[in-house]
Amino acid sequence: MADYAKWLRKLLSGRAGQLTPPSPAHAPGQPGRPASYAGENNDFALALYEHLRQGPGNVFFSPFSLRTALSMAYAGARGETAAQISRALFFPPSDEALHRAFAEILDRLNAAGAGYEMAVANSLWCQEGAPLQAGFLDLVDRHHTGGLNLVDFRRAAEAARVTINRWVQEKTRQKITDLIPSGGLSADTRLVLVNAVYFKGMWALKFPKAGTSEAPFYLADGGSVRAPLMHQQVKIRLLQAPGYQAVDLDYQGSDLSMLVLLPDQKDGLRNLETSLSKGMLDECVAKMAVREVNLSLPRYRITWGTVNMGDQLIALGMPLAFDRSRADFSGINGHEPAHEEALFISAVFHKAFVDVNEQGTEAAAATAVSARVTTAMYGGPARVPIFRADHPFLFAIRERKTGAILFLGRMADPTREN
Repeated sequence: MADYAKWLRKLLSGRAGQLTPPSPAHAPGQPGRPASYAGENNDFALALYEHLRQGPGNVFFSPFSLRTALSMAYAGARGETAAQISRALFFPPSDEALHRAFAEILDRLNAAGAGYEMAVANSLWCQEGAPLQAGFLDLVDRHHTGGLNLVDFRRAAEAARVTINRWVQEKTRQKITDLIPSGGLSADTRLVLVNAVYFKGMWALKFPKAGTSEAPFYLADGGSVRAPLMHQQVKIRLLQAPGYQAVDLDYQGSDLSMLVLLPDQKDGLRNLETSLSKGMLDECVAKMAVREVNLSLPRYRITWGTVNMGDQLIALGMPLAFDRSRADFSGINGHEPAHEEALFISAVFHKAFVDVNEQGTEAAAATAVSARVTTAMYGGPARVPIFRADHPFLFAIRERKTGAILFLGRMADPTREN
């Protein structure tokens, strides 16, 4: 590691003396909050979903990917900029606890279990000849395993965009293409921080293909579409609560699962979304019991994005990071606000993909942060409960050990892929 840091110093500045040691620790983000990675991750996931759900149609994103990419930017934020990011993303008060938690979950997820494949990758794309702080580079390498790549935004922003998109496409097994849209980078771009997440899991209890048939899927507006509905009768974790049902479907290895929340009424999704909270999800999972269930779930595929999440993140309380005259990311390149080379976040591009079928689930997501310079226990009768997801529902792919939500979505219409 010492050799790696020494190489970075020489590569980026030519002289180790030009690089200053890390700045003082960030201001505390969430005083008094418990140091629980999963709880904080899920708080962020649901706070962001509250904004995203206001739009129509299907929704699918990875709060884990967004939070991971933005944590690298946070590593170089200072003062009130850092404090706002910390509050908006529900980071713990201790910087060391935050980055250690990310390192631990990255190691755990990248150690693929039996029956599924999980890969998480980070990368930094830096302007050639634009020195970065040694402390920032050391931290990102130590806790986020972020590989450094030198590109020339000044003279070839489009070529850099194509190169970064190609890296994302490779890391997500070709599922996320064109993450950064045309024109998304410019000659003023100095740094792009990228996270890519890929998951492919086989159901512990697969749906028989012979059980899939076309059936009506009832839309929230009162209409309906024909969609392939998978079916099986199987023992799974189930909760029947007031207003909704929930099942938790294991992937092989049982490290990850898909939690599906289905409102009782065909037009009940909005009410379910209103009641959604971390406490509600925690209680839902805790009260589940293994039951024989008559289960029906649509087969679907969604590509969501590219979406610039800047407005949503500003709404969550971090406007300073996007303010070209006041953002303070001096921990990244040493330049404070008002300097012409001071950094601010110009865009946070996010794109996600999910494919749910009889065999299992394939999902991927990627996030690029672009920085520019200033210029219940069931108690009913003894019968087999029916869980028929033939109308809009919520779903989350979670790490079962901690409950951390890796992907979160709303299935409004299984016939719409984009």
